[in-house]
Amino acid sequence: MRVLLTGGAGFIGRHVEERLVAEGHEVVVFDSFRSDLHAHRPEPPPGLVVGDVRDADAVAKALDGVDTVIHLAAKVGLGVDLDDLDDYVSTNSLGTAVLLKQLAHAKVRHLVYASSMVVYGEGRYDCATHGQVSPGPRRTEDLDAGRFEPPCPICQAPLSPGLVDEDAVLDPRNAYAASKLNGEHLAQSWARETASRVTSLRFHNVYGPGMPRNTPYAGVAAIFRSALERGEAPRVFEDGRQRRDFVHVRDVATAVTTAAAALEHQPPFTAYNVGSGTVTTIGEVAAELSRTYDGPAPVTTGQYRLGDVRHITASSDRLQTLGWKPTYDLSAGLADLVGTSAPGDRR
Repeated sequence: MRVLLTGGAGFIGRHVEERLVAEGHEVVVFDSFRSDLHAHRPEPPPGLVVGDVRDADAVAKALDGVDTVIHLAAKVGLGVDLDDLDDYVSTNSLGTAVLLKQLAHAKVRHLVYASSMVVYGEGRYDCATHGQVSPGPRRTEDLDAGRFEPPCPICQAPLSPGLVDEDAVLDPRNAYAASKLNGEHLAQSWARETASRVTSLRFHNVYGPGMPRNTPYAGVAAIFRSALERGEAPRVFEDGRQRRDFVHVRDVATAVTTAAAALEHQPPFTAYNVGSGTVTTIGEVAAELSRTYDGPAPVTTGQYRLGDVRHITASSDRLQTLGWKPTYDLSAGLADLVGTSAPGDRR
């Protein structure tokens, strides 16, 4: 199979490219090397095409002879402020639209689209009285007072967080989330109009070797790691009890190639959660990294970001029906991130 891999020189992309080659596929790596996304330009992979997915001519040339496209190229992260808004829409929404248009012209009918768990907004919550409910955005006055848990929107009682499945209502809460969901909608439209197949992979918190660290858009594990490498304590927002699913990048790469191999037998559009299946708090990740580095203990600051959700964890059972399963537990994965011997076992 000849695969066009957009964003192939990025953090996840390089692991996906390595996995595709190991499985015997021919890979065309397409990447823009944007300075805000690549703090340090990595060694160019074989078959590299430097270009922007918003450049229709560059995309058209890269599609020559391609059977399947894996679309990872995106501006990621929560963002710095509203000045990022147009860039998220241009890079993610317009970039996906241009790519889909060229796929239609080239008669390429198979696409794996990198989405994100952020399309759900808050995760699943259950009220003891009212069952499953959907709390709205948290109020500033509650966050200022340290009331971080969203209450039941009906009776204001405490809620129990649970796992989201792929059929949950989607409720993006920031510009990045909105742009990724827009990409899903555009891909669904493309699949219907061209009799094609698209698989959307909703990645959870991806971490592992090669993850960006010194950019405003780095993930929380990278931010904690950078602090520890400076000899500083990781600074944990809110109370540190925010629930997340941290999934190792090599497990993500395997999920991508598994989804690509299964496209021929999939419906026109299918979404899959991609997570480790283990619920972990932000505070637990910070503490585990501090232990791995033998560094200072985390400091819980009580600070918050309005675009953050409280809890978001999901079931990846649907993806496992394709034969995929995660292999890294958090202890082994974080040890791999910092380049030490794993104190835990791989699953």
